[in-house]
Amino acid sequence: MPFTAQQTRLAVRIDTQVMQVLAEGDEALLLSHADLLDLFKQLLKTCTSEEINALCDRYAGVYRLAALLERLATGIADGSISVPE
Repeated sequence: MPFTAQQTRLAVRIDTQVMQVLAEGDEALLLSHADLLDLFKQLLKTCTSEEINALCDRYAGVYRLAALLERLATGIADGSISVPE
């Protein structure tokens, strides 16, 4: 599946940053790299679901961040993670 230069650039930046902090765990990933959330948001705006899945298959860091965000969203939605008001 071909990706645009922007999609590839964003995915590589996310992958590189995530892989640098993997040893520190998921919490460190969120706390240390808030800019990753902005990059991921930009990537989501430029990709279809199929493209995001393909990028997750190609880049372990993109997959790791997507999986973490999905777990957080699920936890917030089902009430197991509380959010400040």
